Amino acid sequence: MAKTIKHGFNYRVFIFPAVLAILIFTAMLFEFVWPEILPLPFALIPLAMGGFVVCKSTFEATFAKKRITAGMLVVLALIGTTLVGEYLSGAIVAFMMIFGEFLEDLTMEKTKNAVRELIHLVPATCRKLIDGEYQVVSIKKIRRGDYIQILAGDKIAVDGVIKKGEAAINEASITGESMPVDKKAGDRVFLGTLNENGVLEIETESLGSDTVLGKIIQVVKQAQENKGEAQKTADKFAQYFLPIILSICAITFFITHDIMRVMTILVIACPCALVLATPTAVVACVGNRAKRGVLIKGGVVIERFAKVTTLCLDKTGTLTKGAPEVLDTLITMDTSEKDYLYALGIVEKNSGHPIGRAIINYLTKKKSLSMKDIPNGEFEMLYGRGVRVRLENNLYEVSNKKLLADLPPGGNTAIEEFVRKQESLGRTVMVVTDNNRILGAISVADTIQESAPRVVQQLRERGISRIVMLTGDNEYTAKAICDEVGIEEFRANLLPEQKLEAIKEMQAKGEVVAMVGDGVNDAPALVLADVGIAMGAAGTDTAVEAASIALMSDNIDMLPATFALCCRTFGIIRQNIWIFAVIVNVIGVLFSGLGFLNPITAAVIHNASSIFVVLNSSRLLGYRYAGEL
Repeated sequence: MAKTIKHGFNYRVFIFPAVLAILIFTAMLFEFVWPEILPLPFALIPLAMGGFVVCKSTFEATFAKKRITAGMLVVLALIGTTLVGEYLSGAIVAFMMIFGEFLEDLTMEKTKNAVRELIHLVPATCRKLIDGEYQVVSIKKIRRGDYIQILAGDKIAVDGVIKKGEAAINEASITGESMPVDKKAGDRVFLGTLNENGVLEIETESLGSDTVLGKIIQVVKQAQENKGEAQKTADKFAQYFLPIILSICAITFFITHDIMRVMTILVIACPCALVLATPTAVVACVGNRAKRGVLIKGGVVIERFAKVTTLCLDKTGTLTKGAPEVLDTLITMDTSEKDYLYALGIVEKNSGHPIGRAIINYLTKKKSLSMKDIPNGEFEMLYGRGVRVRLENNLYEVSNKKLLADLPPGGNTAIEEFVRKQESLGRTVMVVTDNNRILGAISVADTIQESAPRVVQQLRERGISRIVMLTGDNEYTAKAICDEVGIEEFRANLLPEQKLEAIKEMQAKGEVVAMVGDGVNDAPALVLADVGIAMGAAGTDTAVEAASIALMSDNIDMLPATFALCCRTFGIIRQNIWIFAVIVNVIGVLFSGLGFLNPITAAVIHNASSIFVVLNSSRLLGYRYAGEL
């Protein structure tokens, strides 16, 4: 059959099956309406044309695998029907085989479109810095370390780091997120994403297959080769199928001496539906998720994820946003808000600590305080405590509750109560002072993703009975997050190796365990789990390599949809194998041996089952979870 071309589906594949169909229909018309007119040419032509294609592809597959394949049954059926003069039956067998392959190719093409669309995201040219000015050159001339310029509306041609400029970047092709992300100097950008506004200067880090987009394409292409257990069973069964069917044919002929029954058994017994059952469903599932920023590494992963009984979740960056935010403040009675905010600004202005960044974000965005108006003082980091800044004759400090021990006793009741209450909620509390006079306190914590409670509930409704949070954080914080999200079981204060022990313990009890983490710190746990799921894998090589499933964005919303699709895919694989392959073949062989079918009806029934397998699997291409965009 004709193959696909680089830029899309080759619709010339329609022509060959269409010509065969016209010839066969004409032959059948003569056979049943005008039997006195010889329909032989109309049957022999499609038999010869179709038979040649089927035999050629079968022998090529046989030599490639260096063993007898189940496809040899088709060849034997064609030879047998020809020898006994059932030319029309042979022509129908050849046509149905080719038509089934055409539908399979069509389904595969729809899946490959996901990869093809990704490939088309790579621009052919870009603007490279040469001799002090940017010039348009072929993407093939870009090397690591080169500087390129991205104008508004351009697709980014490399993975790299922004050196100058700000812009809103549409990363839907990588993460599946439709909303643009604001990027500035120091942020990473990825090949295939779109600069919606602004001008960027980027230093190239990765090109081609080494980029995040390149890795996505490689994973999707390789996914079909990663066969599931069902496919392995089907492949093993197909090895023994040929001798079994030939034995049945010999017994049937020995008992009935009817060569037509033998030919009918050969026609209907071809295990095409069994061979197609798993790969068509797997490729459709992988293609569906790839378009939405989720990488699934093949059939084994799909089947294991569908059987998961226990889901383990890391806290930071998985259930939470991975960045602290200011949640509450307290200002003492004798302090003005202006003085309190001024002290916070002086101390945290030059702090690179995540808590310091959270406080600066709070001051600038929520309190509209300009950092340009805040003077620079003499900065001092107090390890294990906080930060201190000396400015002129004043000493400002933002530190944890250890600071209270250095202050005069009495008069701190409100602050101490605030600290106790916030810590009971799992938050980090910092006390603000000016020359040892308490101005107030501020609490900071990593907040949960807004969708996390809904995601946990949806996963429970889908059948995951046990959900556990594994975190290195303290018990107060772990319990607070679990209460907020709706998780009943957690293990806190875990080192990376202790997370491994927890997973091993669950697996020893017969649980099928999935682990969701950030793909870097949790890489060992992702590898050990039956299914490792990496969050926010874009730009993280470790995540793509360690995980069975990679969610390219840091949004946990995709998890229930992916689990639901894997469950549905596994169900369709079982339907394909048992209903359309095994049951149809067993009943068909039985009826053929008893003489209830002839070669023509056997050909139609057998190949119809293969077509139903392909159509059944193709439903996964358009599958959408409830509420999914």
